[in-house]
Amino acid sequence: MIEVQDIRKAFDGEEILKGITTTFPKGQTNLIIGQSGAGKTVFLKCLLGLFRPDKGKILYDGSPYSSFSDEEQRELRQQMGMVFQGGALFDSMTVEENVMFPLRMFTRQRRSVMIKRVKEVLDRVNLAEAQHKKFPVEISGGMQKRVSIARAIVNKPKYLFCDEPNSGLDPQTATVIDNLILELTREYDITTVINTHDMNSVLEIGEKIVFLKGGKLEWEGDKNVIFKTDNESVTEFVYSSDLFQKVRKAQNQGF
Repeated sequence: MIEVQDIRKAFDGEEILKGITTTFPKGQTNLIIGQSGAGKTVFLKCLLGLFRPDKGKILYDGSPYSSFSDEEQRELRQQMGMVFQGGALFDSMTVEENVMFPLRMFTRQRRSVMIKRVKEVLDRVNLAEAQHKKFPVEISGGMQKRVSIARAIVNKPKYLFCDEPNSGLDPQTATVIDNLILELTREYDITTVINTHDMNSVLEIGEKIVFLKGGKLEWEGDKNVIFKTDNESVTEFVYSSDLFQKVRKAQNQGF
């Protein structure tokens, strides 16, 4: 679990995060949503430890990051998996080498042990063994995203962070990726935090949703209540989404 207590962050005198307090439960998919400029990326980077909040606390399973020693911070980073927006795979490495990278960086395991673990996670994300020796350019965008997820979980993280994991994917593939992240979150009992603007993801896997506006927590809930809220900012965000526009267009056409 990650607890956020009144965190604030400013750059060049401009306050970007304005006192956010929330909790991201373990074993659930926690989504951060909001319009561009709402502070989602800065918030995610604070959770990752890339930015240190000016005020407030972030606690990981009850322990405040601000009290961690340098060694404890390094250990925490090893417990974090990250799925980047563009996948961020190394073009010069094979699929297998990409997934093995965190093991080589953070562990001293024998190569045979690392290869076994790499095979386990690649099989778990439904990538056939024939794909292991290929380079990222030789596989589809959806497969690349699954490789990125495999790399993120290869070290058995306690915390999984995803930045726009469906970016650039068609709706069907995006749904596959959403469900894979949900399955892995529950299977490994991970605290998963996803930064997204995709309403499809919200409706598919939004077990906890945090809506930011102007650097503040404007609303929080889940996928079952987001359409029922009377919060005007949330309603405006939801009903301006591409998903809602497609649904409304289909309704108007009598489908």
